[in-house]
Formats: sequence, structure tokens, C-alpha cells
Amino acid sequence: MKIERFEDLEAWKAARVLVSQVYDMTGQAQDTGRDYRFRDQITAAAVSVMSNIAEGFSRRTDREFAQFLFISKGSCAEVQSLLYVALDQGYTNKVSFQKIYDQAESVARLTSGLITYLLRNTTKQSESPKGSAQTKDPGITSAPPTQQTQRTP
Repeated sequence: MKIERFEDLEAWKAARVLVSQVYDMTGQAQDTGRDYRFRDQITAAAVSVMSNIAEGFSRRTDREFAQFLFISKGSCAEVQSLLYVALDQGYTNKVSFQKIYDQAESVARLTSGLITYLLRNTTKQSESPKGSAQTKDPGITSAPPTQQTQRTP
């Protein structure tokens, strides 16, 4: 199946779930209502994950797309780091922490798989005698299976 819209990407779909989970967590914790800086930072990081996947998809080359995916992956790590703040400050419990952390990890894995595909595709095209005429066909929608590490707070 050829991917024609960013909404078709599994990584973007998973990032959308992550955004919902982060907003649910910050909406349920009364204390985050007063901690504007924290709430704004974690929601912005989650939205950045989703937005960079979409923005990168609209770029002209696979290399540009991959660059936005790297930013998205970095935002996944930012969400995960901020989850420790949420846990330490009592904004969330261990179950919610783990659920959101795992979702961010899943998005990062999907994004990594897409980056690998795009960069491999770019390398193959630049090695071909016809040069690097690139067409966007991010047909891979999930990362290869990797060992998932369980983080315990």
C-alpha cells in the first residue's frame, strides 16, 4: 500500500494516541493546572512528535523527511523525561506513567524504522546510475521488532 497522506503513517497514528494520553494525564491531575510551565512543556513535546511526522512527510525529499523524524524521535525522549517529573511531583501514578512511557517508546521505534527505511532508500538512489531522483514512498509503516525495555520508575 502506498502512503499518500501523513494520516496513513502508523508512526503518526501512534503519536496521535500519545498526544491524547498526555492531555488526559495533564487534565486529570489538579496540580498540573497550577504548574503551567510543566503542563505546557509536556503537551508541547507530545504535539511536536505528531507535528514533525506530518511536516516531514510534506517535504520534498526522503532526507528532509528523515530529519523531521529525528526531531520527532527527540521529542519522544523529552516526553519520557518529563514523565519522570510528573511521577516525582505526584501528577501521575506509576500505571499511567508506564502506559504513556510505553506509548512514547512505541512511537520512537516506529519513527526509527521509518528513518532507517528512508535513509536506506536515499543511499540506494544516490548509488544508482540515474542519480538521486527521489519519490516519496514511505511504504514501511512500522519498525522492525526490537526488544522493548520496561522502565520502572
